[in-house]
Amino acid sequence: MKQHPKLVEMMRELIAIPSVSATSPRWDMGNRRVVEQLGNWLEALGFSVRITPLANPDKANLIATYGRGDGGLVLAGHTDTVPYDDSRWQSDPFALTERDQRFYGLGTADMKGFFALVIEAVSNLLDQPFNAPLIILATADEESSMDGARALVQADVLGARYAIVGEPTGLQPVRAHKGIIMEAITITGRSGHSSNPALGNSALEAMYEVIGELMGLRGELQARYHHPGFDIPSPTLNLGCIHGGDNPNRICGQCELHFDIRAVPGMETDAVRQQIEQRLQPIAERRRINIGLRSLIGGVEAYEQAEDSELVKVSEQLSGKPSRTVNFATEAPFFQKLGMQTLVMGPGSIDQAHQPDEFMALDQIEPGVELLRKLIQRFCIDAK
Repeated sequence: MKQHPKLVEMMRELIAIPSVSATSPRWDMGNRRVVEQLGNWLEALGFSVRITPLANPDKANLIATYGRGDGGLVLAGHTDTVPYDDSRWQSDPFALTERDQRFYGLGTADMKGFFALVIEAVSNLLDQPFNAPLIILATADEESSMDGARALVQADVLGARYAIVGEPTGLQPVRAHKGIIMEAITITGRSGHSSNPALGNSALEAMYEVIGELMGLRGELQARYHHPGFDIPSPTLNLGCIHGGDNPNRICGQCELHFDIRAVPGMETDAVRQQIEQRLQPIAERRRINIGLRSLIGGVEAYEQAEDSELVKVSEQLSGKPSRTVNFATEAPFFQKLGMQTLVMGPGSIDQAHQPDEFMALDQIEPGVELLRKLIQRFCIDAK
């Protein structure tokens, strides 16, 4: 067997490298050091490694391939983490800490720990011939723009027929999730003294109408779309935050609303945006006020893999767990669009993701490694 760091040491080194991605420039940083470290380990095992920078050279994807042919397997995940508040952590977010039968650290579950389990799993199989390729894919910016997944092309997964995105699901197969769009509506009116409404044009009053239209749209979407496979079977629309005005005795000159929509399979995010724009235009014209709509992040489409597909059936058999659906979004739709059967399944729990004291339970590690070994054996070594 070829040499590589022990699993815990790999986790420790990955957690120690900060790789926060965020829409705020104050928090945003690159992931280049993480993918370079993964590349070093995988090259030592005989993988062919490519690191492809994004527009920002500090951000990059890693594509590592072992074996050749058609019908192979992609094991994919993201190398960035969410921002953190170290004052709410009981230990250093960038130091792997073991206590209470758990490994604590930023990215342990979501999802740097997944890569350590993948490398551990494949290292014991490299003395066998691979009849189909294994591709390990590590992306940038999943927690913000998903630009890493958006940059993937067919050549990056050439030959692969199946993809597993290793988000934390408790090692239970996930065959569908909702899509998401995050939008901002900005209204620019005219400020003035509140004693005379004619002196201004209230952006806040216009926003009151806009919110009414959004509530109406929410009702229409929930009446039109229904997916019984989800715990929350209808799409949701959440008004997240609003900012506007500066004083009680001034007419509000500007107001901005941020909201998100979680779409069920069958909804197209671009079509939803068009519906929002169509509802905003009459308000802008009637009130003679400027209303702008912009995306806070690129939308992620809803995703669904057929329940009777080969990947779902095999994953249910190997994991011993039935497949399910979730409400959070992942990179799965991007792999599905590249023509692969796609599933979401990985160690750890989504309940720990994006939380202070994020952890991966120790009892997820050995079962996770064993499940990954079985998947590689099935789709790469035993492939015909």
